[in-house]
Amino acid sequence: MQTALITHAACLRHDMGAQHPECPARLSAIEDRFIAVGLASLLARFEAPLATPEQLERVHPAGYIDAIEAAAPAKGLIHLDPDTAMSPGTWEASLRAAGAAVLATDLVIGKQVANAFCSVRPPGHHAMRARSMGFCLFNNVAVGIMHAIAHHGLKRVAVIDFDVHHGNGTEDIFSGDERVLMVSTFQHPFYPYSGTEAVAANMVNIPLPSGSGSRPFRAAVDDDWMPALEAFAPEMLFISAGFDAHADDDMAMLRFADADYRWVTERLMGVAGRFSAGRIVSILEGGYDLPALGRSAEQHVRALAGL
Repeated sequence: MQTALITHAACLRHDMGAQHPECPARLSAIEDRFIAVGLASLLARFEAPLATPEQLERVHPAGYIDAIEAAAPAKGLIHLDPDTAMSPGTWEASLRAAGAAVLATDLVIGKQVANAFCSVRPPGHHAMRARSMGFCLFNNVAVGIMHAIAHHGLKRVAVIDFDVHHGNGTEDIFSGDERVLMVSTFQHPFYPYSGTEAVAANMVNIPLPSGSGSRPFRAAVDDDWMPALEAFAPEMLFISAGFDAHADDDMAMLRFADADYRWVTERLMGVAGRFSAGRIVSILEGGYDLPALGRSAEQHVRALAGL
């Protein structure tokens, strides 16, 4: 079976302004890289559907969803917070990004594909139950996880987050939920300045200081993530795949290399092979240096596809 690539042109129409780092060119950088290295033709391509209200409401209150829809502008930009804006294309893009996680879950559990990578935006891991922040409106990975639990009946799901920023929204949604194990690394102290206090038992948060590179990251994976994942024995893995910890990404100060993203993906593939029938859904989060983003996503997806 192939690895699925799930995306949609609508995700290019979400635009937060000419100087905003979370820009449409991010998806183009990934697409262009996949084409240039011959990877695009080896993936099973699917268009992201629109997430339904039922799917979103497993994670977010109906009133919050309605407020986001009502805020969508007919023209220009409207800011939900200093970092997060909506353009006329944002509402559909947000529904497609969350819908990609749902479709990926269905395809993987239904054994139509081996695993899936969702190249979508806006990202999601900072979106809390009822608050948008950090470029995120809906928590895409949480929508996928809750679909796996509520629709497919899974009992144990793991989410892995290697974005440079702590996935505070995902933690807000699943903290204390025994059905979900979250393991993560992130730069600390750094935005959103969370993840180190009052941490629930199902959260394995490993803060890394500025300047940390491959060795501290790999140690965190081997020494902290792996024992927790092995003990939890997840039935499915979801990855919040942020590539902004790369050394070339000047929005942060960790120093990961291209090869780290292949390495960590292969480690997670091992867990999935032992406990989860290989089931992995990966969803794009951060990554703002465009060449590094393209290369890192390539290494991640090559590992998913076994190439």
